[in-house]
Amino acid sequence: MHILLNVSIPHEDFNAAVRDGSVGQKLKRILDDLRPEAAYFTEMHGQRGVVLVVDLPDASKIPALAEPCFLTFRANVEFKMIMSPIELANAGLEELGKKWA
Repeated sequence: MHILLNVSIPHEDFNAAVRDGSVGQKLKRILDDLRPEAAYFTEMHGQRGVVLVVDLPDASKIPALAEPCFLTFRANVEFKMIMSPIELANAGLEELGKKWA
C-alpha cells in the first residue's frame, strides 16, 4: 500500500539543526531510513514541510514512518492512503456501484 506522508516541521527544531550544522545529516538519515519513492520539500501551514510517498507493507510499520520525524524534529505527520491509476482501475468500482445502487 502506498502512503502519502505530509510532514510539518516546527521552526525551532529545524532552525537549531541549521544553526549547528546537523540539518543535512538529520534529513539524510530520515530519508535513508524511510526510503521514499518520492520526496518534496515545501511549506505547510507556514512551517517547513516535506511530502513523502512511501510503500507500506503493513500497518505495523506506521510507527517506523512517523517516529524518525517525531523524534528528530518534533514534526507533525499526517498519513493518507493513496492509489495509482492502475490500483484505482482494479478497485472494482463498477461492482460496488451496482451493489450500492
